[in-house]
Amino acid sequence: MKNNMKIILASKEKFLLNKGYDLLGISREELKIGFVNTALQVVMDQEYLKYMNEYFDAMALSGIDFKQFDIEEKTEKEILDFFADRNVIQVSGGNPFYLLKNIREVGFDSILKKLLEAGLFYIGCSSGSYIMCPTIEVGSWKLDRNRYGLNDFTALNYVPFLIKCHFTDNFKEEMIEKAKTLKYPLKVLRDDQCFYIENGEISFFGDSEEVVL
Repeated sequence: MKNNMKIILASKEKFLLNKGYDLLGISREELKIGFVNTALQVVMDQEYLKYMNEYFDAMALSGIDFKQFDIEEKTEKEILDFFADRNVIQVSGGNPFYLLKNIREVGFDSILKKLLEAGLFYIGCSSGSYIMCPTIEVGSWKLDRNRYGLNDFTALNYVPFLIKCHFTDNFKEEMIEKAKTLKYPLKVLRDDQCFYIENGEISFFGDSEEVVL
């Protein structure tokens, strides 16, 4: 695990607006969020897109400084210029395979490292959380996703475990069985929960009790 960084790994965006952003210790007036929407670009699920549009509307009403950005085909300079006045990197849900493909193509892994070392916070939701794990393999569980030609699911490895987002109790036995096939430990998050990582220390926050498989 990489130290000296502040990271929130959540399941859904509305939890951030309700409580998650407050974990950063920055007033909402001072938040300057750069929102990487790349994983959303290939989403066809209208219900999910409606949810995200509701979140964007709520962010606009909140008054938080919030700007969107797609990393696809961007240069390192374009990405660094976008984040130059930001203090938070937030990476959306969507398709984790498409996201990881674009991360590799533009070298966002090394760019992200520079930004985090410069003191920016990282927030991931769903796919944005998966990419911070050792692999994104759980991103295909229960969903028939287009993998965009990816055969290597190795991710950015900022935490030493895998996360399955959008957990509900009826999935528990299945998750226990699937966890036995994994090389890494598996943690699960309900949509009102997150993990907060600071200086290598992992804390759990949520409106409901943490589920331990």
